[in-house]
Amino acid sequence: MACTVATALIIVITTLIVTRLLYVLHRTGKPLKPRSSKGSAPQQPLSTLIVLGSGGHTAEIINLLSVLQKDRFTPRFYIAAATDNMSLQKARLLEETSSSQFMQIYRSREVGQSYITSVWTTLIALAHGFWLMLRIRPQVILCNGPGTCVPLCVIAFLFKIVGIRWSSVFYVESIARVQRLSLSGLLLYKLHIADQFFVQWPQLQRKYPRAHYVGCLM
Repeated sequence: MACTVATALIIVITTLIVTRLLYVLHRTGKPLKPRSSKGSAPQQPLSTLIVLGSGGHTAEIINLLSVLQKDRFTPRFYIAAATDNMSLQKARLLEETSSSQFMQIYRSREVGQSYITSVWTTLIALAHGFWLMLRIRPQVILCNGPGTCVPLCVIAFLFKIVGIRWSSVFYVESIARVQRLSLSGLLLYKLHIADQFFVQWPQLQRKYPRAHYVGCLM
């Protein structure tokens, strides 16, 4: 009897999880519903998480943020890898008069690190990312390719499934990616984690039809 009840419970829980997963996949890519009161009241601001990467990644996303509707996407939270201080400095210069917050996250794998030791560092990075996402709970996530964004976007996807927070992920592939996606981009595209996926070369859009071609943003 107890075994039968346990089996039935497992079936019910599995069914609920699968149903929720299918709903999330169906809703992925749909625009956020504006939350406004009666009449023509202005749309409410959206808390936004911006994931920074080193080098060209930061230059591209800073250029993108320069035309961002600051009053619409606020408050803003910036996250960079724990070993990347330069990107946060550039973000602070961009936000010198605002109350934006700046954070760092452990990297899953450093350049040259062995894959065996990276298992442990990846677990640490996931735990740290989970704590940061619980703290921030952003409505929008904006990223453009650094590996740091993958665990954060995966956690955001899991949050959608369990109902903690619905975060819309906007991914902009780097202009350096002409013929194929980066590993980060490929993962977010294939797993349907990114709600909106943008590329800067038309041949990429033809190869990945769910992507949106936006031209060169630099």
